Formats: sequence, C-alpha cells, structure tokens
Amino acid sequence: MTEPRLNHVQCLAARGLHRMAYWEWGDAANPRVLVCAHGLSRQGRDFDVLARAMSDTYRVVCPDVVGRGESDALADPTGYQVPAYVADMVTLLARLNASTLHWVGTSMGGLIGLGLASLKQSPVSRLVLNDVGPAVRFEAIQRIGTYLGAPLRWKTLDEAADYLWSISQGFGPHTREQWLALTRPMLRTDAEGFFKPHYDPHIAVPFKALTPEMLAGAEAMTWFAYDAVSCPTLLLRGADSDLLTRETAQAMTQRGPKAQLREFTGVGHAPMLVADEQVRAVREFLLS
Repeated sequence: MTEPRLNHVQCLAARGLHRMAYWEWGDAANPRVLVCAHGLSRQGRDFDVLARAMSDTYRVVCPDVVGRGESDALADPTGYQVPAYVADMVTLLARLNASTLHWVGTSMGGLIGLGLASLKQSPVSRLVLNDVGPAVRFEAIQRIGTYLGAPLRWKTLDEAADYLWSISQGFGPHTREQWLALTRPMLRTDAEGFFKPHYDPHIAVPFKALTPEMLAGAEAMTWFAYDAVSCPTLLLRGADSDLLTRETAQAMTQRGPKAQLREFTGVGHAPMLVADEQVRAVREFLLS
C-alpha cells in the first residue's frame, strides 16, 4: 500500500466539537493498531516511511493533531494543550477499537502518548518516545518559539522546502527527495497561490506563553506521569538534541518504565524516523 486513507473523528472541546483527521495504513480490520503522533508544528504524514514499513503487521494510524494538517482549528487557542490532545486521542482510540495498541510519539506526540500510557487501565502496551521526556530545556522552547506561528508564505515548493530545512537542521541528514516528501504535506496554498504552513498559527499562543516557572511545574507533573507508566518503553534520542538532555534520558532508563535508550549520531531534535537505522530500531522494539 503506497498511500494512506484519510478519515476523521469528532472530538469535544470547551467550545463545541471539532474534527480530527487521521491517516490510516494497512488492513482496516487488523486488531493490532500502531498510533504514530507527530511533533508540535508537524502533521501525520511525517510517518509515511515508518507506516509503510509497519503496515504489514499493524493497522497504522497517524493523526493530524487538532490545528494541524487536515484537522480543524480550534475557536479558542488556549485549547492547544497536551491534556486536551490526550482527550482527543481517547476519542480516536474508542473509534479504532484496538485489542493491541502500540504508540510512537515524536516530541509533542511523545508527551501525548506518555499522558495516555500513564492512565489507569491504559490500552497502550508498548511506547516509543522520540526525543522527548519529562524535562524539556527552556532554550529549545525559545528556539522553536522564534518561528512558530510566523506569517510565512512562499512562491514555490523548493522555496518552502529550503526555509523549512533552515529551521530543521536537528532532524538530521536527508536526501533532497526525502526532504521534499516531508515538506509537501506541511504546506497549503492561499487564495493567491502562495504556499503557507499547514497549521493554525494560533497553536503558538499557549506555547509562547510558557515561562521557566511554568515549565518546571509541568516537569514535576510529567515525571509523576512517567513513573506511572508500566508498559515496555523505548526512548529515542538525537545525540545532539537541544530539547532532551543526556542526563534526562539516563534518568528515564532508571525510573518509571526504565526505558531502553537508543541514540542516533549526527541528529538533534528530533529523529524523523525516515533513516533505515531509525525505522529498524522502532520495528525491532515493537515486534520483540
């Protein structure tokens, strides 16, 4: 199967209902489900390579978190928060009716998966956290905040790809073909035919309001959640990550689910799970 199916599910927020899109690979009747959740300003098609590699074994579901990709925008930007995203995913999981559920989450998608996996009677039985943990460096938040939600537009796909590459060096080496494949789903065209980012710029509102004090409070709560996770967990880390420190990664191998740690050289925040060794690491863990 070379292209995914696009579906939607209705979710409840403070100001009513919104539709969340999800991309689906593999046999729709397969009771083994793998959910892949993307990072802050990305969307579900980031996982095309991994999904193709896993669709022989799983029904692979890659949601566009609300405000991104083909999902609706929220009327209230303060709703762009991880606990609300977790609630949306509970609605999605009810729709999927999976008997086996595994989760791969990059950055924000990892925090969503962590939130789900920490709940009592959680259906998540294997968890992959991609370059994220309970402690997140404020400097990385500041770096992302410099471009998140900026009013950008480009004349051509190549122009857009060059700009996105300029802010995405941490993703590690990719061929031009790979990068264009990762770029196309990130764009939509405006009324004048220009390309612009495929997300609601208001996702930046709660993100840019973060302070070091707020981050410290969130860290304590997230460690509490991490310690409640009991399923086998794999932690992926870009060796040059500015978001997940080596110290935090090591601590995650010692407490809670005592994650297996796999680092990738020449990569920062975050591995895009396109390179063969990255796909292989995920596949071996999930099927072990």
